[in-house]
Amino acid sequence: MTIQSRIDNIFCEWEEVPKQFRMASSREQREYLINGELRFLSGETQDVFSPICINSADGLKRHRIGSFPLMTEAEALTVLEAAVAAYDNGRGAWPTMAVSERILHVQSFAARMKDRRGEVVRLLMWEIGKTLKDAEKEFDRTIDYIADTVDALKELDRVSSRFTIVDGIIGQIRRAPLGVTLCMGPYNYPLNECLTTLIPALIMGNTTVLKPPRHGVLLFSPLLEAFRDSFPPGVVNTLYGSGRTVIPPLMRTGRVDALAFIGSSKAANSLQKEHPKPHRLRLVLGLEAKNPAIVLADADLDLAVTECITGALSFNGQRCTALKILFVHESVVVEFIARFNQALTQLGIGLPWQEGVMVTPLPEQDKPGYLNELVDDAEECGAEVMNDQGGVINHSFF
Repeated sequence: MTIQSRIDNIFCEWEEVPKQFRMASSREQREYLINGELRFLSGETQDVFSPICINSADGLKRHRIGSFPLMTEAEALTVLEAAVAAYDNGRGAWPTMAVSERILHVQSFAARMKDRRGEVVRLLMWEIGKTLKDAEKEFDRTIDYIADTVDALKELDRVSSRFTIVDGIIGQIRRAPLGVTLCMGPYNYPLNECLTTLIPALIMGNTTVLKPPRHGVLLFSPLLEAFRDSFPPGVVNTLYGSGRTVIPPLMRTGRVDALAFIGSSKAANSLQKEHPKPHRLRLVLGLEAKNPAIVLADADLDLAVTECITGALSFNGQRCTALKILFVHESVVVEFIARFNQALTQLGIGLPWQEGVMVTPLPEQDKPGYLNELVDDAEECGAEVMNDQGGVINHSFF
């Protein structure tokens, strides 16, 4: 089968989707977690369309998998208020709780989270187009991360229990929570990177507001009850809606003590500027990357090609650590490109549950068009598309 025909036939009819990977029904989320309760929102909602297109009598269309609530500024402020009240200037039940007790709460959450693995993995595939293998890996890595965080805190607590003598002065160093923490992660690893900001904040005694990314909201819905049942009221609160609508009002209150954010530097700068006392705002940021690969003249080209393909195109290159630019020595560049293009023809492309797939449809509706504009711009500047069918689009697949 040629690359062109593989691209043309990448999507299927609903009956061809394996039963174990189908969405049994659309997930119409109306609840949010606040102050230990799952409350219903009756206002405006946002439809969620999968990057996976389905062939039907109406033609090829993105499959609708559900919806989530679009919270107003006033609703967002009530979520923040719940976290502020639970922290109570460091006097709340959670920040004053013993480390051993907080660890038990986090471990309880991890156990409950494991029970929802199948649902979360399925939603990762349908909501952002992540392959089955990568979705399972993201879930399992997150569980491992929680366990590693618990172990790290145990060691930190053991070290903090000792007295230190410096220049004849006896002291003991203890760590305290910072306050109310706003946790925000990106859509490429929505589960893992949201929880790698949330779990450390929680286990240290902070109260939190969790804002899932725009693509990757529904996959948190199976975990809401686990959050509710594992932590005291107000310790974990969820926030939904347009980031431009609900986040700046929270920052302007000055009541967000720490911002744990993984995303663009532009967004981080704008959020920090909204805070009335930015010098008091603690920042935990993961911002962008421009990772290069350097292929020297004496490189093993087969190994180099394999590593560059993996580094550049895992999950469609939608990773901050993806290889963005390859520097190849001029003496081997022609051979490198030939082997690179040959490897691309063998690359697994298709739908997330298919065996051996690496490149899948893209979750952002306007992304294929944007990427096409980048290719056009590059060609106008003298670049060439070197690989067969490079830049070809089929709806959400690029």
